[in-house]
Amino acid sequence: MKFPEPLVEGRLIRRYKRFLADVRLPDGSEVTAHCPNTGSMLGCQPENARVWLSRSDNPKRKLQYTWELVEAVPGQLACINTARPNGQAREAVEAGRVAELAGYSQCRAEVQYGAEKSRIDLLLSGHLSEPDAWVEVKNVTLADDGQGFFPDAVTERGQKHLRELMAQVEQGERGVLFFVVNHTGIETVRPADHIDARYGQLLREACDAGVEVLAYRANLACTDGDPTGLLSLTESVPVILEV
Repeated sequence: MKFPEPLVEGRLIRRYKRFLADVRLPDGSEVTAHCPNTGSMLGCQPENARVWLSRSDNPKRKLQYTWELVEAVPGQLACINTARPNGQAREAVEAGRVAELAGYSQCRAEVQYGAEKSRIDLLLSGHLSEPDAWVEVKNVTLADDGQGFFPDAVTERGQKHLRELMAQVEQGERGVLFFVVNHTGIETVRPADHIDARYGQLLREACDAGVEVLAYRANLACTDGDPTGLLSLTESVPVILEV
């Protein structure tokens, strides 16, 4: 899975108002890019960091550029665009690279379900021997010394999704929490108890109730602005729930 066009490299000046980022391009000019991430982006917005932007020629767009990647620390890339993980997960599942979710013949996105009126990211069906799998996808970019943490801010929405997955398991379906690890420096994934203790508690309750938790890392690479193998999920990483 790659971007359709090479990305534009720049240097981050600042992120502000959540959805805006000022970036200095190599020619010295400055542009304002859309920041497609509603989270805190802890560790992913250091001043003067190398960033990569996608560019759109759609005249109806207010902002031509979208922030996609950041060099969070020297030599480590993170994809901060939270619109990407669903596609990353779907591509990996449909390509048969996620062994735990192999064998399903149909995949639908954004299907409404649950008592709390959620929309599931991926609904897998048509397996010969397994029940339907309800897959909630989360983006992981918060890293600390090889460990990845989710969430990077208190998330009532994420808590709701865990409750919905538990309800599906109670009904005999599969409930799956799928962490897309979009940071090349992350080797394991943990709940961020120090940020949202309730989410960590609820995640462990969900696992005890039969919700499956998976984590797969993306092969992020960017050389001279030309993404290679960008965004594809290539390997699983451990999820550690012990406190």
